[in-house]
Amino acid sequence: MISWNNLDQVNAYQELSKVARVNLAEVMSGSNGAERVKKYSVSMGDGMAYNYAAKQVDDDVLAALEKLAAETQLVEKFEALYNGEVINTGEKRLVLHHMTRGQLGDAVVADDVDKRAFYIEQQKKIADLANKVHNGEITNAAGERFTTVVQIGIGGSDLGPRAMYLALENWAKVNNCFKMEAKFISNVDPDDAAAVLHDIDVAHTLFVLVSKSGTTLETLTNESFVKDALKNAGLDASKHMIAVTSETSPLAKSDDYLAAFFMDDYIGGRFSSTSAVGGAVLSLAFGPEVFAQFLEGAAAEDQLAKNKALLENPAMLDALIGVYERNILGYQNTAVLPYSQGLSRFPAHLQQLDMESNGKSVNRFGEPVDYVTGPVIFGEPGTNGQHSFYQLLHQGTDVIPLQFVGFKNNQMGSDVVIQGSTSQQKLCANVVAQIVAFACGKADENRNKNFNGGRPSSIIIGEQLNPKSLGALLAHFENKVMFQGFVWNINSFDQEGVQLGKVLAQRVLAHETDGALKEYSDLLNI
Repeated sequence: MISWNNLDQVNAYQELSKVARVNLAEVMSGSNGAERVKKYSVSMGDGMAYNYAAKQVDDDVLAALEKLAAETQLVEKFEALYNGEVINTGEKRLVLHHMTRGQLGDAVVADDVDKRAFYIEQQKKIADLANKVHNGEITNAAGERFTTVVQIGIGGSDLGPRAMYLALENWAKVNNCFKMEAKFISNVDPDDAAAVLHDIDVAHTLFVLVSKSGTTLETLTNESFVKDALKNAGLDASKHMIAVTSETSPLAKSDDYLAAFFMDDYIGGRFSSTSAVGGAVLSLAFGPEVFAQFLEGAAAEDQLAKNKALLENPAMLDALIGVYERNILGYQNTAVLPYSQGLSRFPAHLQQLDMESNGKSVNRFGEPVDYVTGPVIFGEPGTNGQHSFYQLLHQGTDVIPLQFVGFKNNQMGSDVVIQGSTSQQKLCANVVAQIVAFACGKADENRNKNFNGGRPSSIIIGEQLNPKSLGALLAHFENKVMFQGFVWNINSFDQEGVQLGKVLAQRVLAHETDGALKEYSDLLNI
């Protein structure tokens, strides 16, 4: 029997608050630090590992976290989720994004449909269309091949797929998997669509319109922008556009699209990169085989998340250390710092994934909670960030936990030796140096040059950023966010905070305004 209790009602949480704090600078110095690096690491499979040696934990803290995981029934709640219980209490929906990459438990039937079979069917249809585009069976009106794909969507229909595309673009080029260039239109700002249209040849472009409801204002506005461009070029828009939507949306059976692929209400936008939302653009860009490898990596990580042994479950361990930092140590933010240029937009995706999911102040039953929940997430790739906001991370008044991501090998295979080391070696040396510098600090009589240390970090280490490791990385963070939501007893799968601004914007456009809404509207001449 699963119990859903607020965190402050959990006995193990009270015990955790009494465990002695770890002096990170002390335990990470000298031989102690070397032993920790070897000890505090858990395999993520396929040559990847989550290393948490530079976190403020020891065996006592970990033992308390194990009790917390057991009492809050994290694995059991995950099991209920993938077996089809209504976990999204706010919208009274199932949560099935895991099922887009594998069957984790029992068959789930919803709306009289086997959902795993449904997702496989959509993937097969996407693969078939992508293959026909690539081999020239589907062409433009002149019989010429499409060379570019443009995704039109916003939020989860943009951030995740865009981050995944950028992560694999260079890898695909050197591995002969690069089929079509992909671009993305998201912002309702007309400059966004205009800039993309300026840079492409619309006659050789396929557009992927992504809107689950078929009513998203920004997306439909940008669709109209694109359709005008196609019309002005003398092209039939219906031969250049495909839709990713729900079967009940107005887009589903429209003749305006070359094809339509379906998702459903059981997959939130920020969790949709492994559904048709990411599948269509990634399969067109790199080929269905690459997308399948991406799904394989995510599925393997999901299997790890089923493990009840905390120290063998990297996502759950990462989640609980994050809860400890947020609720016991009082840290308000988390910086995501990938030392891989391919992951340049991955922090932006994680901002939505984490903050839209766990930015809640009421529990899953709509009752206020008396403790803090999701942190602020931000980040940039290293080493760029080192020359930007790392000053605050090292010497600012707030301690900000850090999540590094690094790979032993680059994607392109090319490198250069300067001053006795390659660029990749310099990149890896930088991330190692930062982890130790944040943890240990550096004493100096000049206070301006003194570093207190004690700034915690973890790192996910892999061999190379490729489709499987990217899938594993994505699933790790999705599952981390899920587990944290379970601990905080909040609903991580709705996003009512996104809706209010949309409603008020419609009022402004309809000139149904008063008070401050009217004054700001007048100020902007709307």
